[in-house]
Amino acid sequence: MISMRDGVKLHAVVLRPYDIDKPLPFLIERTPYGAEGLSRGSLSYSRPELARDGYIYVEEDIRGRYKSEGEFVMMRPLADHHDPKSVDESTDTYDTVAWLLKNIPGNNGRAGFLGTSYPGFLAMMAGIDPHPAVKAISPQAPMIDVWMGDDFFHNGAFRQTYGYDYVLGLESSKEEIDVSYGKDKQGIPKDGYDFFLERGSFAEDVKRSGAKLLPTWKLFLDHPAYDSVWSSRAVEKHLTAVTVPTLTVGGYYDQEDMWGPQQEYASLEPQDANNQNYLVLGPWRHGSWASSSRHLGNLDYNAPIGKEFRARIEAKFFAHFLKDEPGFDLEDTASFQTGSNQWKRYAHFPPKEAQPTSLHLQGDGKLSWADSPASAKTSYVSDPANPVPYRQRPIQPTYSDNSQWFNWMTEDQRFATGRAIKQKDVAVWKLPTLKKDMILTGEVEADIFAATTGSDNDLVVKLIDQYPADDPDEKMRGYQLMTNAEIFRGRYLDSFETPRPLRSGSVREYRFSLHDVDHVFKAGHTVLVEIQSTWFPLYDRNPQTFVPNIMTAKPSDYQPATITVYSDPEHDSTLQVPLMNACDQIDCF
Repeated sequence: MISMRDGVKLHAVVLRPYDIDKPLPFLIERTPYGAEGLSRGSLSYSRPELARDGYIYVEEDIRGRYKSEGEFVMMRPLADHHDPKSVDESTDTYDTVAWLLKNIPGNNGRAGFLGTSYPGFLAMMAGIDPHPAVKAISPQAPMIDVWMGDDFFHNGAFRQTYGYDYVLGLESSKEEIDVSYGKDKQGIPKDGYDFFLERGSFAEDVKRSGAKLLPTWKLFLDHPAYDSVWSSRAVEKHLTAVTVPTLTVGGYYDQEDMWGPQQEYASLEPQDANNQNYLVLGPWRHGSWASSSRHLGNLDYNAPIGKEFRARIEAKFFAHFLKDEPGFDLEDTASFQTGSNQWKRYAHFPPKEAQPTSLHLQGDGKLSWADSPASAKTSYVSDPANPVPYRQRPIQPTYSDNSQWFNWMTEDQRFATGRAIKQKDVAVWKLPTLKKDMILTGEVEADIFAATTGSDNDLVVKLIDQYPADDPDEKMRGYQLMTNAEIFRGRYLDSFETPRPLRSGSVREYRFSLHDVDHVFKAGHTVLVEIQSTWFPLYDRNPQTFVPNIMTAKPSDYQPATITVYSDPEHDSTLQVPLMNACDQIDCF
């Protein structure tokens, strides 16, 4: 047990190679998921390259979790470090390093931190007012801001299934529990779509859960807007210096924390005077760079890209900064580009060659590189009683056996596109078939002008690569692969802190990021843009009638609405795409 400055003791497991007698650096992971399972075998399985390289490996339970003392606070806010009695994850990290240096023999006086997801956030805390012995950190898929774009909210839209499942599993006890949606009358596990639709609001989810009111559930219910409860947990405003070499890792298909690593790198990059802010991005789901698979869902990358990253970048990063070994040659960013299926290296991300270029949403479902020549409107009806599912049903609990949560971002989107004809609650725009490869590298941004007949709404925008019907890979024929997507809750158009109703029929501009991409849309493929207003039950349904708190909306508040997207010289709805091979697009593509 390791004593913190306030007397709380944290449980840690320490492993030291028995066959290396020279001083070694510490490699530390702090976690809410339990350190007790750490062993030579588990380390060799999960991080084989680092296990072979020789470190004193430490895994520590954070406050209030598993065998550690104290109170667990979800994404504990940063304290005032001028107060010597204040505690947070940064101070606990500092105290842990100080104790290890003093009490564990055979160390070389250096420490590195790494971790994925929540442990990624904790690794990042090691770089804020760090202990002098901390020489390298690798936050991987870190939570940066759980309201703006990570686990629990995206641009104000609440992630209902994840907020329910994750908190129930984590906060019901000091150890994790399994989550179930129950079974239907035939004894078949209940579809999460039906489970959440029957309950309606999140307040009803909590009421019918059979659990006590858990601390983070209470935060959701009492603080649906971006107030000090959430801004105090936001890390990006504290990233004012690259205090130690930082290797940030993220996945383009990360279903939990895609936003975090991209935002962390972007926040640190202007402060990177010594060129020690590094970024690795790949077509990974949450944490799947730990795998050596060549595949993600139906996609085949022709190489074990996770293994390549771990051996060529991660292992060499820690060896260089913790042991002074040669071989780490990353200048700034490494990205595995999909479509071409090649590793690319960039001096900055996005690269300076990427040119923001407008894709215009015109009438008759057409995408064009040219400005809208005439006024056009495209409408669809959003019905909260029949929301668009975010993935193919049935929907299992997030981390249950056989859950399809992990790969949903690579699912074929034809199940949603087809609703444009049947349910008419999705709008679709399409480019002509590409005549040559189109390369996008950098941030995609939606700039959509829309109106609703209701007084609140959500806007979901997707960028899709549609494969040709004669693709050589039979399972990919006609496949609609989502490359970018995001949601924005309309009540926050004026302010994330103060929600306001929308005026029915008033055209408003929705401008928001669809995040980074590095993808080649191949010749013969087709580019699609889709817009819808429900993405259920990943995101809770917007009642489309303004209420002060959607978490407690009544059944009568949920009403259908017609959403109209405008395309004209004054309301030019576009996607801004980072085009790498700019040309006269009308003739070129």
